[in-house]
Amino acid sequence: MPGHSPLPTAARADGMPICSEVELGFRLLNHQFIGITGKNGKTTTGELLGAMFRAAGKPVAVAGNVGRPLTSFDGALGSDAWVVCELSSFQLEDIHRLRPRIAVLLNLEADHLDRHGTLDVYRDAKLRIFENQTEADLAIVPRGFGSIPGGADRVEFSADDPLPAEPLIPGAHNRENAVAATVAARAAGLEEEAIAAGLRKFPGIEHRLELVAEVDGVRFVNDSKATNTAAAKRGIAAYAGQPLRLILGGSLKGESFDELAEELPASVRSIDLIGEATEDLAAALGRAGRPYRRSGDLATAVGAAAGDAEPGDVVLLSPACASYDQFRDFEQRGETFRRLVGELW
Repeated sequence: MPGHSPLPTAARADGMPICSEVELGFRLLNHQFIGITGKNGKTTTGELLGAMFRAAGKPVAVAGNVGRPLTSFDGALGSDAWVVCELSSFQLEDIHRLRPRIAVLLNLEADHLDRHGTLDVYRDAKLRIFENQTEADLAIVPRGFGSIPGGADRVEFSADDPLPAEPLIPGAHNRENAVAATVAARAAGLEEEAIAAGLRKFPGIEHRLELVAEVDGVRFVNDSKATNTAAAKRGIAAYAGQPLRLILGGSLKGESFDELAEELPASVRSIDLIGEATEDLAAALGRAGRPYRRSGDLATAVGAAAGDAEPGDVVLLSPACASYDQFRDFEQRGETFRRLVGELW
């Protein structure tokens, strides 16, 4: 529910305090708390951190934006458990006392401008993760990032920093997520062996560069969680050296597609467009001189891409858009992709 919609607007006008679900959850739980935010990689980093804790034999709850609600853990955790919480800009808009012991900012680029209006408003919401921290806490940010609120000690990271083991999950962006998770794990006191075990064994999350099937030398990859252009660029880059057949499109979020279109690798062999964003994507691809076809819906796009695919090709659903025009959410879109691929043979 956007903060400017009628109910919260009326509540504020009456002086009624409003807090987000994560604020309430933080107040209910008295545990060591790791918060993770950023435009992309939050779920992967949070689940990877959870895997590192489990490899160390330490109790952990992974909660927040995509996973289990934070409040649902009230009364369900031992006193020694850590909480790893993925925090979206929507959730951070209405915090008051939430204070992570360790706060992680993975990256920051424009997103959700249909809700926040400007990059500055979106940025301010994201950076609220740090505002209540003190010198007893730790703020983890990308190398070279600007100033942040709060009084925490600051640690910076970069994708090329050394790791105790290379991550199982592919892509340069996932190595960056792995470095951020490693810094947080070390700050939480995990041993290097447990961190390395988590890196080596964590297979990734559903709907993010998820290999659905490989048939006759053609791989079908579900990246439905790429709901913005930055996420899609990272997903595409993970397969940039291989022949790609892309499926793009969905509901609009106020982003420009020009940079995405201009930066598509030469290895892209076909592009199928679906959903509400079709015409905006078509215009951007046209300006970039990239051919495309209007498939309309996911079933048509999967059939067309599979029909053209040759051994060695990757059929990649990396939509660069939200899913609300044709699906309940990105999970349903990814599950539909899996089903459609399964029905090809």
